[in-house]
Amino acid sequence: MKKGVPPCACTPAAGRRRGSSPTEDGDNKSFLVCKKKMEISPEVLCSFCPAPFKHFLELVTTMKFDEEPNYQKLVSLFDDLIVGPASRPIRIAGDLEVGHKRERIAVNLEEDERPMEKVRLGSPATQWISIYSARRNMKQRYHYNIADSRLPHHIQKGYEDGVFISCIASSKNVWALIMDAGTGFSSQVFDLSQNFLQKDWIMEQWEKNFYITAIAGATNGSSLVVMSKGTPYTKQSYKVSESFPYKWITKKWKEGFHVTCMGTAGNRWGVVTSRNTDYSYQAVELDFVYPSEGIHQRYGAGYRITSCAATPDQAAFIMSIAKESKTKPVDETFLTCDFPSKATKEQWAKGLYITLICHGRTAC
Repeated sequence: MKKGVPPCACTPAAGRRRGSSPTEDGDNKSFLVCKKKMEISPEVLCSFCPAPFKHFLELVTTMKFDEEPNYQKLVSLFDDLIVGPASRPIRIAGDLEVGHKRERIAVNLEEDERPMEKVRLGSPATQWISIYSARRNMKQRYHYNIADSRLPHHIQKGYEDGVFISCIASSKNVWALIMDAGTGFSSQVFDLSQNFLQKDWIMEQWEKNFYITAIAGATNGSSLVVMSKGTPYTKQSYKVSESFPYKWITKKWKEGFHVTCMGTAGNRWGVVTSRNTDYSYQAVELDFVYPSEGIHQRYGAGYRITSCAATPDQAAFIMSIAKESKTKPVDETFLTCDFPSKATKEQWAKGLYITLICHGRTAC
């Protein structure tokens, strides 16, 4: 096992502006293969193997990305299975050779972390992903666990108080709503539909010079679409797909569009691209777990997260470089099991406000 190999060894490389993506081949084959592998627990995978194989798999799949493997400990798990010396010894850790007699290394489960507490069992973890950015002091409010029937009330009350919807999300068929006074919008309309992105309504609002500024979908297939006036956009295009539409996004990049918002409904993706944005370059980080390393590397290169969405199987982040960035943006990301109401209040005290939120896959 090499240092630096992530615990989920079947995780695909993140899609990039000029590179590959799990869905770039068009038939989504690699995604389905990887998904199937991740659904198989160590118990099932090693059901016909001696016990050390299962123990080995539990240990290596729960390692942190940058954790140095304890090779001696891992090799020692198979001591009882080695009958005679290996015909071709393998050198491990400089002076230890497989097949040579060596002192057994005890695995103390009281001192080491018990792998059974961390090992993936085929059920992926889903969480709230909330992203905060430094902004001037402004009014912001949030609502969550909103049923369809209560959604118009909260939105209309916000409009009356001078705040507009900045981002939306859904979990378990109820809605989360972020409204603030820093959007720059002059007017806003919304549509709650039983279909994922109602084409006729969107086309009608485009004719009135409204542009899509936020979308979200529920697991039952319904969607909430928010369209606003006061944006810099001059043209938009959107796509609904059963898999992440990486090829379509790269095509729109070449046509002068940039991704401005995304949403999901169950396993379906909705991606909106716009012309005349504030971005000069974009990249995609797409993975079966929260791609912390890729995101941090891009932060170092001047990118920041400008769109995010997640299904029960994948999480996608659009990272952008602004056309004119005089100062390095200050962003913080939180992954929480419950809606991040406490974290949001703590970030407000630091001058950080929610800019993006979604709910979906974050871990194996």
